[in-house]
Amino acid sequence: MRARRHPGAPGTPDAAADPMAGKTRFDDIYDLPDPRSYFRRLAPYEYEIPHHAQGVFRRTLAARRASTPPAPDGGDGFTVLDLCCSYGINAALLNHDLTLADLYAHYAGEDTAELTTSELVDVDKEFYAARRRPDAVRLVGVDTAANATAYALAVGLLDEAYAENLERVPPSHGLARAMSGVGLITVTGGIGYVTHRTFDALLDCVRLPPWVSAFVLRTVPYDRIADSLTARGLVTGCDPARTYPQRLFTSPDEQRDAVERVRALGLDPTGLEAAGRYHTRLYESRPRPVRPV
Repeated sequence: MRARRHPGAPGTPDAAADPMAGKTRFDDIYDLPDPRSYFRRLAPYEYEIPHHAQGVFRRTLAARRASTPPAPDGGDGFTVLDLCCSYGINAALLNHDLTLADLYAHYAGEDTAELTTSELVDVDKEFYAARRRPDAVRLVGVDTAANATAYALAVGLLDEAYAENLERVPPSHGLARAMSGVGLITVTGGIGYVTHRTFDALLDCVRLPPWVSAFVLRTVPYDRIADSLTARGLVTGCDPARTYPQRLFTSPDEQRDAVERVRALGLDPTGLEAAGRYHTRLYESRPRPVRPV
């Protein structure tokens, strides 16, 4: 598959303004009625970041729960918001006894290949219900892809879904209301497509900011988002020595673009992008510790 190039590639005037300019776009699979084409298309490129995020998000969720006073009904009293949630993949892995390999087998295998979308929705309701973890958390999804979020809602992966572009418009009344219960924001694939504007829009809806756990491509600067979170009282940490692979490059052009971009950010691509894959860093943002009086 050949990478699609478009304005903003390195060497053009808006390269710095669009850190995703040289990255292959898979727009045709992001907003379909169900996720089968998504998994089939990405399988050859070994798309894997949700696998790495699964354990991280579960540990972060456990820490967040431990820091939260019990609700009157005995629950933990908060919600996870998955930003750029797509078909609910992070929700599937967080709240169910499943692996990313299980999802590839389910959606790219023969058992579901001939089903209509309606039939697949019925199958998936049972598929996920049978694998639901007893510690499952309430989960809200936000993405611009209306079909993808509708699928995730229909099969029970999301409790609420909002197809909204927060880069351009403020949150709807429903999303603003949902934010009041959010204790953790997760994101694996959206930073660069969404910026500080999206985080500002979400955090404008809350009095106390939620924790944030974000996997960010090394080709994309995170400073402006971290600054916005700092202004809200969150401290952002990152282990610069630890990276998490995202996927193989689709072409030499895409790889060259990534290598140029990480070098421009002062990073070394040796053994990482130079070896043939996108890599991410994990940024964790939590409230600034309260100093004793």
